[in-house]
Amino acid sequence: MKSIRIYNLMIILMAFIFTGCNDNLDLEPEQDLTPEAALGSANNIQNLLVGAYDLAGENNIFSGDYNLASELIANTGELAWRGTFQGPAEFNRKEITTGNGFVEDYWIFSYAVSNQTNLILENLDKFEEEEDAARVEGEAKFLRAVVYFDLLRFFALPYKAEGGNSQLGVPLVTTGVSDASQIEFPTRNTVEEGYDFVIQDLKDAIAKLPATNPNGTFYANKFAAEALLARVYLQQGDYQGALESVNTVIEESPYSFTGDFTSAFNNDGNSTEDIFAWQITTQDGVNDMNTYWATRAFGGRSLTGDVTIEELYFAVFNDDEDDRGIFFYEGNGTLLSTKWQNQFANISFIRLAEMYLIRAEANSRLGSSLGATPLEDINTLRTRANAPTLSSVSLEEILEERKRELAFEGFALHDAKRLKQSIDGLAFNANSLVLPIPQREIDANPNLEQNPGYTN
Repeated sequence: MKSIRIYNLMIILMAFIFTGCNDNLDLEPEQDLTPEAALGSANNIQNLLVGAYDLAGENNIFSGDYNLASELIANTGELAWRGTFQGPAEFNRKEITTGNGFVEDYWIFSYAVSNQTNLILENLDKFEEEEDAARVEGEAKFLRAVVYFDLLRFFALPYKAEGGNSQLGVPLVTTGVSDASQIEFPTRNTVEEGYDFVIQDLKDAIAKLPATNPNGTFYANKFAAEALLARVYLQQGDYQGALESVNTVIEESPYSFTGDFTSAFNNDGNSTEDIFAWQITTQDGVNDMNTYWATRAFGGRSLTGDVTIEELYFAVFNDDEDDRGIFFYEGNGTLLSTKWQNQFANISFIRLAEMYLIRAEANSRLGSSLGATPLEDINTLRTRANAPTLSSVSLEEILEERKRELAFEGFALHDAKRLKQSIDGLAFNANSLVLPIPQREIDANPNLEQNPGYTN
């Protein structure tokens, strides 16, 4: 992990040089800021937390590129990759190499976030108020859970609901590094250990975070952590756990659906249904869902758009009145999703719509109706989209509704794996649907074992 650790150190020190220095630090000279000084006050730890949000919201991971990998790896002809970058082309072909630059960034940036959150958690004693320390702890553990959950989903074989998850996951690093002498070379934990770790972080976050974050809606609150926990449980096939968590979010949180489907997207700020979103502004951040999924006229890379929607996708729609089936635009002979037209729009990470879909699916599988019946939840979504309501709903129809509602938002690969669906003739647990550990990490850390199907 040498490359990870050194990269983290550079990120941390640069972040403090530009955001952590203040008049309370008696530095001679300022450019010689030490890790001890940088971590020496509550104000600096708060700045490091802001930096962790910013780093997690980088386009290299959660502001677009993780979503891109999920959608292209799961693609079975519903999308076309028209771009020139080799990394996404490999995703689309299911022929990913150990030197894929996008994969390297996923690993590096995710562990950089992990490192910053670890440093925060090790310095909570800098806060005088217990309430502030608890909130910061909750936010740091939420962000750490965010990155490890997707590291597990991309870099490890799928979680098995029936148990026996001894397959290799990813290294779980819980010690912060602010000095190159602290570099370690960890081994990979199991998938079971990884999911236990993520779930514990989220439970801790729920217990520590307030219902409303006093710093604003841009920051995580207890409902964001509860919503992510519901997503984790769903990925595991723990439908009772998912149902209980998601029902808490729906019934107790302040979030509400936007007036129409269109208003849920391309927003400069959070919409009413954004439980958590990555912040993009004209001064900071890049929206890679726009970069690759929009035409140049709307801020994208190319005239046609790098990722375009093919006719096969529309087989999921059975009604011409459904707004989601016409939420597309033409671009130089191609068809693109209108979800990503605004170059500086926030990236919605957890929407209320997903919560209704999880509740409907969990209730359907369990034969229950906690909070609402599956039919009521599905009809709530269909009404918002101007689609005719249904008189009954099956599990298959719930999953089709999920595909209509959450299309191109990064769920495709993870849903295919948990539902054990084949992808282009490949089994859901095929080695080629798992990302390789980047070769640079294998070279730097002799304790890292490569994923099956890849050669060092």
